[in-house]
Amino acid sequence: MDVGGTSTVDGLALATTGDRVLVLGAARALFEAATGVRAIAHGELLVAGQDPVDALRAGALAGAPLDPPLPSSWTVRQYVMWSARLAGYAAGTSGALAGEAIDRLKLASLSDSKLGALAPAARRGTVIAAALATGAAAVLVEDPTASLPAETARSFARIVVRALSDRRTAVFASRVSLDSPIALAADEAIVVDGARVAAQGAPAEIAAGESAYVLRLGGDARAFVSAAEAQGARLLVPGDDPGRDGVTIDLGGLRALDLFRIAAASNAVVLELRPLARTFA
Repeated sequence: MDVGGTSTVDGLALATTGDRVLVLGAARALFEAATGVRAIAHGELLVAGQDPVDALRAGALAGAPLDPPLPSSWTVRQYVMWSARLAGYAAGTSGALAGEAIDRLKLASLSDSKLGALAPAARRGTVIAAALATGAAAVLVEDPTASLPAETARSFARIVVRALSDRRTAVFASRVSLDSPIALAADEAIVVDGARVAAQGAPAEIAAGESAYVLRLGGDARAFVSAAEAQGARLLVPGDDPGRDGVTIDLGGLRALDLFRIAAASNAVVLELRPLARTFA
């Protein structure tokens, strides 16, 4: 995926069959491509078995991006109903779908409020309601609690999880608290580190991996990997080229400081060392 003529995501390979997926650390371009907003330069991207644009046209997929431009003079109801109309529903059906979606996001009391006057959480709730009103079976949401105060974020996350409880969902976020309702509801988390998957599994299992680290290496990276494994470390996600792709490693009985010792003895350089569990704020 290219942004502004520069490759942003290249060589990433992942797949999930989860019903409630949490995608952590991915470039925004991945969300944009998955929701049909950005074309991919090469490779293949399927959502619910279809090209994202085809899935959107078929009404199988809807996206809720983070803080998109909204018509400030429109009301919540107008915006959500407009989304249903764009999905091909008649006026009467669109009104019913919009009303249900607004109720799910706890926005009924604000349904006649202008979008320009809403607080950030209410604006984001409106965008998610608009995605729900399309009737799509799969909804992709971008970082819904980003930059919200802690208590507001927790309350809003709870509303979002309940509103999407009967849809297949993927929430894309930079980081998320392990005790967030979004993380608690997820059946799978995928941690993306640049162009590779650093970890994939249940959120609690990934967060519990206190001895797991993501490394980027310079010099003789393959010699480093061999030496680390010989001393008890275990590669969790080995890259095809550890020098280029980096590695995700479980230290076993080693300490983080030991990795620098092994690197020095292997003519390698540790360029970056990051605890995998830190993905969960």
